[in-house]
Amino acid sequence: MTDDADGLTAWVGRRQSLEDTIAAGPVERLAATLDRDDPPPVAGDPLPPAWHWLYFLPSSPESELGLDGHDARGGFLPPTKLPRRMWAGGRFTFKQPLRIGEVARRDSEIASVTPKQGRHGPLVFVTVRHTVSGENGPAIEEEHDIVYRDAPAPGAPTPAPIAPAREAVWRRAVEPNPVLLFRFSALTFNAHRIHYDRPYVTGEEGYPGLLVHGPLLAILLLDLLRREAPDRALASFDYRAMAPVFDTAPFTVAGAPNDGGASVWIAGADGGVAMAGEARFADRS
Repeated sequence: MTDDADGLTAWVGRRQSLEDTIAAGPVERLAATLDRDDPPPVAGDPLPPAWHWLYFLPSSPESELGLDGHDARGGFLPPTKLPRRMWAGGRFTFKQPLRIGEVARRDSEIASVTPKQGRHGPLVFVTVRHTVSGENGPAIEEEHDIVYRDAPAPGAPTPAPIAPAREAVWRRAVEPNPVLLFRFSALTFNAHRIHYDRPYVTGEEGYPGLLVHGPLLAILLLDLLRREAPDRALASFDYRAMAPVFDTAPFTVAGAPNDGGASVWIAGADGGVAMAGEARFADRS
């Protein structure tokens, strides 16, 4: 474990490739988790945007997990000493849909590792670049941003909520109960204890409740677009996490159309933006 800048940046360029079959079962189970009334998926159906996160899952032995349930550092991701790993955001370009039943491959590369000094301590930002290909070639280009940081000092001030930049046209209320979080953890084989172990997350990490997964929030933003603009395919989607969301209160998935796309965001119980996204629709054929 290190936070030496040279030692961490040595991870830049590290690669990993994984193959998986886009099976129907995970799609049907995520649709149920999101309360969607979709017909059962069959071979050839397009995979909804970002649902490739149901595949290419980690399979580390139990003995190789850290105390927090995450994979131990120093494999594919750099071995920073900072204890908290947060899903910070990302960017997608959608080239063509993956389809149920096909064999797909995800090629990943560490694009950058950047140590910084934040207002409340050191940070390490990692960007991972993924290319997901189906049987007809590249389907998704993705950049995923991860930030590592220290635990906040006791009594550290909570940042003021950030108001949405636009008035919502679309709204959907979500109750982040432990069952929802457990089901999403199971679907993504995510053993991070902050999402399901309340004694751990409140006692060891000092959070007020279970944390809602960053990928779940992003999928809920994309799901709002599917509900409100079902006839529009996506060309790109950028999103950024801005504040944590806990299971202690409902939150709102909101959005508004704009020229050629839509702005979408997660509004926490205090009304502040917890995640913001910008979508661009593909040209109509």
